[in-house]
Amino acid sequence: MPADERFAVRRESARASVPRPLAAAPAPAGVPLPPGLALRGRLATGARRPETPRGSGRGGSDSRTPRSGRGGGPRRAFERARRAWDRPLTAYYVILGSSLLITVLGLVMVYSASMIKALDISKPATYFFGKQFLAAVIGGGLMLIAARMPVKLHRGLAYPILMVTVFLMVLVQVPGIGMSVNGNQNWLYLGGPFQLQPSEFGKLALILWGADLLARKQDKRLLTQWKHMLVPLVPVAFMLLGLIMLGGDMGTAIILTAILFGLLWLAGAPTRLFAGVLGFAAVLAFLLIRTSPNRMSRLACMGVSEPDPEGGCWQAAHGIYALASGGWFGSGLGASVEKWGQLPEPHTDFIFAITGEELGLAGTLSVLALFAALGYAGIRVAGRTEDPFVRYAAGGVTTWITAQAVINIGAVLGLLPIAGVPLPLFSYGGSALLPTMFAVGLMIAFAREDPAAKAALAMRKPGVRWKTMRRRVKKRSSGER
Repeated sequence: MPADERFAVRRESARASVPRPLAAAPAPAGVPLPPGLALRGRLATGARRPETPRGSGRGGSDSRTPRSGRGGGPRRAFERARRAWDRPLTAYYVILGSSLLITVLGLVMVYSASMIKALDISKPATYFFGKQFLAAVIGGGLMLIAARMPVKLHRGLAYPILMVTVFLMVLVQVPGIGMSVNGNQNWLYLGGPFQLQPSEFGKLALILWGADLLARKQDKRLLTQWKHMLVPLVPVAFMLLGLIMLGGDMGTAIILTAILFGLLWLAGAPTRLFAGVLGFAAVLAFLLIRTSPNRMSRLACMGVSEPDPEGGCWQAAHGIYALASGGWFGSGLGASVEKWGQLPEPHTDFIFAITGEELGLAGTLSVLALFAALGYAGIRVAGRTEDPFVRYAAGGVTTWITAQAVINIGAVLGLLPIAGVPLPLFSYGGSALLPTMFAVGLMIAFAREDPAAKAALAMRKPGVRWKTMRRRVKKRSSGER
């Protein structure tokens, strides 16, 4: 046999000796294949695995399908809001955003509410707005400086600010130096159209000095004794109250008293001690109101809906008129009627009434929501810190801003007596705006000092993020793809 024929016969015999694929050979009847062989057979023959229809799993329902309950949407929204609020930088952004929005909206309303008043005294329509804008610019610089200052430097400024404030408040009572505005001897003349009210800085001075004092006593574990809790905090606060009351400013004295009570409450004053100080302050306030016809008339104007025939309660009644005529969305910016002479002080103590008249209920509720957010963020900063100075100072600033806002808005609504205090960050007045913006910067600095907030702010820097990403990337060899 030739060689090529022998080679062909061997090739055919070799092909016949190779086993065929298992999938191609049919299985004998009644003999099951092993699982591995059956799978290989299906893959080799191209057989597809039958798809299981959705809903045919356990219990006849697909486990991957989201549950469609009635409260699923609101519950998810609530969980998202809660997680967003628990982020480290939430308080920082809420304090910064709400304070800036209140200040900007206040500038707009000061311009709208003060135009007629400026023209009435033969000044340009932007006279009061220009002064408030300048104060806002200076206050913004103070807020930025306070936000960048470390906590130790804030504690170091406590005693200098207190001593300078007391000196200026004493200087106000010197004849020929102090000025009287609307019956209150609480002003210093700075030259030109500028004046200064040192009692507004007394609020900031009491907060910083009182927070530093209570923090040092807490470190030495002295706050368990009532004499260390009261002395010298209460005597110094009463000294500031006496200097304020010499000028006849009852409203600022009320705010200072609220700050004192807030510090004592944060320090953990017992109920008997707290009630005793509160009772003494109430008796003193009653005597001061009872002996002053002007204060008695303000107390009698609570809840009035129309002025007296002799002209009493004129301001309180027209404040209610302004709010009532605003409706849901107001008459529009600049379209107020009460600012044309009917409502006294439309750009200071009763600017909230003009806001209600021009922006309506929507505008007033927006202002209330911004103050509520600012107050709640301040409470969060005070509640989450482990530094006693930060807790007392943040709680004092929050008490100051919220108490003053409540007293001002309550007076406009007729629920409280007219105390003559401005709406923080909103009303006209540079002497009130400057220390308030510094106090807001103080809370921003405290929010930045939180360890989690520090880490989050550090990660937002481009250089730190790039270095962190480089550390996370594993180095590869030159030949690895």
